[in-house]
Amino acid sequence: MLLCQFAGLQVLDAVTTLWFLHRGVAEANPLMGWALAWGAQPVWGLAAAKALGLAPALWAWHSRRHRLLRRINLLFAACVAWNLAAGWLGPSLR
Repeated sequence: MLLCQFAGLQVLDAVTTLWFLHRGVAEANPLMGWALAWGAQPVWGLAAAKALGLAPALWAWHSRRHRLLRRINLLFAACVAWNLAAGWLGPSLR
């Protein structure tokens, strides 16, 4: 179940990231900014970053480090909330 939650949060993070970029909000994370600039479209860099992020989650799940995976899920839930806030508030703050 934790791994499914992780996967769902990754999808939500990707969708909300693309949404706030579409609304004109810049990516604040320099590593993700670099990944988004990689390739012809931001979606490819985002997909690559999400694929790389899957490896530690699989390791945590496989090695039964469920507490770590729960914390990672909380972190990405916070990222999704941040993305939503940035998307809604960002354009109005210009």
